[in-house]
Amino acid sequence: MKPKILIADLKQETATFNPLPTKYEDFRILRGTSILEAFRGTATEIAGALAVLETGGDFELVPTVAADAVSGGAIKSADLDRLLDEITASVRTAGPVTAAYLCFHGAMAGEDEGDPEGRLLEDLRAILGDIPLVVSIDLHAVITDRLITGADVLVPYHTYPHTDHFETGRRAAKVLLQLMNQEIRPTTARVKLPMLVRGDELLTSTGLFGEAIQRCQRIEETAEGVAAGVIIGNAFTDVPELQSNVLVTTDNNLQQAEEQATEIARFMWEHRTRFQATLLSLSESLRIATETDGLTVFSDAADATASGASGDSNAILEGVLDTEFVGTVLLSMVDAPAVGVAFHAGIGATIKITLGGTRDPGRFCPLAITARVRSLHDGEFTYEDGTAGSAGRTAVLVVGNVHVLTTERSVYVVGRRVFQQHGLEPTDFDVVVAKSPNGFRTWYESIATRIVPVDVPGSTSANLKSLPFKNCPRPMFPLDSEVTPPFTMEEG
Repeated sequence: MKPKILIADLKQETATFNPLPTKYEDFRILRGTSILEAFRGTATEIAGALAVLETGGDFELVPTVAADAVSGGAIKSADLDRLLDEITASVRTAGPVTAAYLCFHGAMAGEDEGDPEGRLLEDLRAILGDIPLVVSIDLHAVITDRLITGADVLVPYHTYPHTDHFETGRRAAKVLLQLMNQEIRPTTARVKLPMLVRGDELLTSTGLFGEAIQRCQRIEETAEGVAAGVIIGNAFTDVPELQSNVLVTTDNNLQQAEEQATEIARFMWEHRTRFQATLLSLSESLRIATETDGLTVFSDAADATASGASGDSNAILEGVLDTEFVGTVLLSMVDAPAVGVAFHAGIGATIKITLGGTRDPGRFCPLAITARVRSLHDGEFTYEDGTAGSAGRTAVLVVGNVHVLTTERSVYVVGRRVFQQHGLEPTDFDVVVAKSPNGFRTWYESIATRIVPVDVPGSTSANLKSLPFKNCPRPMFPLDSEVTPPFTMEEG
């Protein structure tokens, strides 16, 4: 009888400072073999795992549920219960399996549940029993006790911006096979770091964070190294276990894992002040764009839908319209009422509407504008990694020198395709606004003359002291001035 490997997926990155809750219908839910069909051939963790599992032995794959949503506000309690119950039921229905691979983001939160992935993992363990179980996670995951105890091994990303989804899935699947073949006995060390980090030093190709990740990669390359990573958490998932963590898993050598994890933690803590963002005012950002010959990309990290923000900030739009900036600007806005007016009026019509402030009205006031409807779309497109995006009905509105990709639903505004597949080519503009802190760099660095991190309001602002933290552990750097790590700074 073939060994059976269960596969399940649950992903959403939560920004609890976004007042608009995430609902059940915001998730794209795939069941059974449709999971394999949807992910095979994409640049995702599941695709990477399949590339190993479908060639690494004679296995029967048992796909259950894959539920993924664009980052957003906390998930409504009843909707979260429904979602987790469906996944649990699908695993129970699958019957006995030999091993399990779970694909999590790791920074999900409900209105009342701060650790949905941990809760799900605990429930799945009760069903599956003591079988090999590996979980791949984002390096922005919030590491909880339930995640640590529920998984045999947690395998995190190693890149930021994230370009190793596929490779992470491959790494996770290889570890799973080692467990199934009884080739390893995992021992995991966790070192907690009371720090929240932002900024360009997190870029793994150029920043200090890359040095820490390289140490993790060298550990994995050793005979005893199983998995290692620095998991920095999502600074906007305000839950009781929010912080940074170093995880090292070795083959039956806990002392070595603890020593290696502590060494990396010391490095991160020593350089903590450099892991903060430098932001520029909107007026200064527009001045830079005016003086730049070529494309300037504004990073609107404060309203980053990639981080869970509402996507309805009109701060940059208003700033451009209020100044004498003469260049052309391309930006996005989530505003379902405005889209409805545009569709009613039709292509070519001139409409008087308000833009913005429909989802986070406490931060953004609706801005009265006159716009021309350039084009209308169904909002179905494909992201750079090959997965499907669904923006709902979408209107391209022209407001003075600004083109606004206006959507009914939140989508990732990270790569270029979200614009290109709606008839907008970023290189045709002087300024493009990416709703992303750094992930956009993968797609824009090759075409941008300047990249500017703009300091504007939003629920995912890199100015962490501007956000109303209530639940994360305190003291916490940089929110507090006196913070002591749970380890000494002497060399081990």
